[in-house]
Amino acid sequence: MTPKHIGFIMDGNGRWAEAHGMPRVEGYKAGLEALLRVASECAKCGVEVISVYAFSTENNARPQEEIAAIFDVVTKFNKAYDGDFKVIYMGDVDSLPDEVAQSVRLVEYNTADNEGMTLNICLNYGARDDIIHAAKLAYDHGDYTLDTFESNLSSGTLPPLDAIVRTGGEKRLSNFMLYEAAYSELFFLDKLWCDMTEQDVDAILSEFECRNRKFGK
Repeated sequence: MTPKHIGFIMDGNGRWAEAHGMPRVEGYKAGLEALLRVASECAKCGVEVISVYAFSTENNARPQEEIAAIFDVVTKFNKAYDGDFKVIYMGDVDSLPDEVAQSVRLVEYNTADNEGMTLNICLNYGARDDIIHAAKLAYDHGDYTLDTFESNLSSGTLPPLDAIVRTGGEKRLSNFMLYEAAYSELFFLDKLWCDMTEQDVDAILSEFECRNRKFGK
């Protein structure tokens, strides 16, 4: 069975650039190219949604040059994108620089009626903050049911997260969709994100089909 929703922690862009003798900031441009390869292959294989970790709340502590490079790649993508994906964003976009936030709203508006795969980009996103926010909304409304809590998460309109893929060799979730990850299948790859290929996607999907998902039963 093909997963409906896959999350990707796109780790290793800076290391990829350094390994190729380039400034770390160049890795984010290559990372976008890898994202488009991965997204296109996922769509081709019938995946309905992919969520990608583009910038975490903790990434705000990175050097300003790197932050500016990430936001530049995001902004240019948002302004230029004219493909079939429905592009949405998850995270505290309103706290971002005006040009970045405006570009997010632009691409969401321009692709709202697209019928292709949904590309959910997690930008200035942290799972713990999202969980606290959803819990606060439940408290404010006096409604503590599981369904209500889940609907208040940023991912509330998305299908369950079937799998999480992290590149770069690290084996942790780093505050990415922690609640949604409860019964996700986890894949940790040693290769850097920029080196991801269509064949890697196919291999992940093949392994997913072989896993026995018990959901605690």
